[in-house]
Amino acid sequence: MVLEIHAETAPLRTSPDGVVYIGQTRIPLETVVSAFNEGVSSEEIAMQYPALSLSHIYQTIGYYLAHREEIDAYISEAVIHSEQVYTENQARFNTSQLRERLLQRQSENKS
Repeated sequence: MVLEIHAETAPLRTSPDGVVYIGQTRIPLETVVSAFNEGVSSEEIAMQYPALSLSHIYQTIGYYLAHREEIDAYISEAVIHSEQVYTENQARFNTSQLRERLLQRQSENKS
């Protein structure tokens, strides 16, 4: 018997907003990559994220290892972008005095 070798593509897809997800899940690439880099085993990742198959996790890690520089750059940009969005949201929705305003409103309603 001769074993036929089939090339498999990485189970990754890019959403319209540029986020890379694994398979048809909403689990982003950086979730598996960061867990892998922290020393979490593929089996543990599968237990934490049951939507991911073990084969997709191994394929994703294999793809990461083959394209580490590109993916690390993608993740760095994603982190910078999320920090910018967080900062912008903090500036737009200042909640520093929210508790005081809510307590004042509550005491006014009791009166």
